[in-house]
Amino acid sequence: MIPVPTTRPARTHARVLRADVRVALDGTTDTVTLHGPVSSLVLRPVRGVLRTVLDRLGGEPLPDDELYEGFTPAERVRAAALVERASQLLAHSVLSGDEAPLRRELVRLEQTARDAGYEPAPVDTDAAVRLSRFALCRSRDGVLVLESPLVKFRAVLADRGARELTAALGQPVAAGRAGEGTGLGPQESLDVLAHLIGAGFAEAAGPDGTFASDTEPKLRQWDFHDLLFHSRVRSGRYDGIFGAVYPYQGEIEPRPAVKPVPAGEAVDLYRPLRRDIDARDPSLTAAIETRRSHRTYGERELTAKELGEFLYRVQRVRVHHTPGADSPGVDEVISRPYPSGGSLYELELYVTVLRCAGLAPGIYHYDSYGHRLVLVNDAEVDRRSLLNVASRSVGFDVRPDVLITVTSRFQRMAWKYRAMAYATTLRHTGVLYQTMYLVATAMGLAPCGLGNGDADMSARVLGLDYLEESSVGDFLLGTPGQGPAIAGDPGPEWHMVNSPEWSLPGEASFAP
Repeated sequence: MIPVPTTRPARTHARVLRADVRVALDGTTDTVTLHGPVSSLVLRPVRGVLRTVLDRLGGEPLPDDELYEGFTPAERVRAAALVERASQLLAHSVLSGDEAPLRRELVRLEQTARDAGYEPAPVDTDAAVRLSRFALCRSRDGVLVLESPLVKFRAVLADRGARELTAALGQPVAAGRAGEGTGLGPQESLDVLAHLIGAGFAEAAGPDGTFASDTEPKLRQWDFHDLLFHSRVRSGRYDGIFGAVYPYQGEIEPRPAVKPVPAGEAVDLYRPLRRDIDARDPSLTAAIETRRSHRTYGERELTAKELGEFLYRVQRVRVHHTPGADSPGVDEVISRPYPSGGSLYELELYVTVLRCAGLAPGIYHYDSYGHRLVLVNDAEVDRRSLLNVASRSVGFDVRPDVLITVTSRFQRMAWKYRAMAYATTLRHTGVLYQTMYLVATAMGLAPCGLGNGDADMSARVLGLDYLEESSVGDFLLGTPGQGPAIAGDPGPEWHMVNSPEWSLPGEASFAP
């Protein structure tokens, strides 16, 4: 339960069933099921005062004195216990100070986490107030809502005055003046502010005039979008539908497991034999311990045979399963050398060949099913554009033999997964990076994963729809140069920790 501010009558705080809760009654057993967006609650037996209080919660928001009106003390205790049990499916409303039926709902607060709770904050009329740096407004189900990754509630801005008050908090303003021109009375504005500040959507300035979301060390080091992303892609403080729920099944056709091959000149690639690889590969431990990021490359150019082996070991389709008509609800899946959630394998590789014996320069799509490269762009200016972005990511001009652009076919994931699709794509990109690093190391090549790229520009160069398929990673590959693997000269600040006995002959004792 959210305590009511002591500075205002309890009649300004009310409770009501959330709009997205469906009530199902089984009259034969007096069982009521409350179906919420992500959880349900079964109550039995529900009769008498319990039935009455549920009926009241299903109407307009009611203050406690009206919610429990006419109950004896014992009945009130029983009804309050039911209300507490159903708290996650209830909304807390801030009402205007008018008497019914003239009063109106100003803000409705809905829990987004099981352990949510807050106390409305006392508000000094002279204090500067402002929205938190992490607050956001958006349209949800046709209503403007206020959300924040720091808050385990959603504020539904039910009243126009509350919406205008929220907009006024985009810059610091004295609390006593924040509601001017919004249609809210002075006390109504303070009531709304008490809840927004208490919950964490807004904040009051400290004695030095600064706001916590700007100055608190932990918060300062979070970018808004990073913290929002973190709060939405794992369960805990968000009540959206989550996981493998197939949200578009029956409405939108799923994307095929294997991307159709684009039109263009195709080059078949070398296919290595497993026994040949087994005979010369180092151990897994050796590959892991000698893995380095190379940003300078050798005079010898990469060969088409080496590139073919690399792509074969990293990204080829090993198995393709297409369910028959007698297997409804079964996904079309494939298998590649690295793991992928749901075996969906949404990642694609585009290879920009800059210098490779046996291959003409150009930008190619890797056909992982047919194990071949298909030319999609032969313009030198576009190759240079991609390379320039890679150089900016590294910090100096790089000259790899090939640049590999990793793209994601986003709807391949989103058709099955809700709320976690893009986060899972990023996990897959990391897994693919590690696979490429280890395969390149085992082959004696020079790999380097990049931390940034231009998704918009690469979509144009590759002829892709930015929202349908665009880049999520970039990777350099070439032959090793004579200098150190990483840029710069390692000095005495590099210290071996927990690994002297793991050093391999001829290898440097440091790693990026």
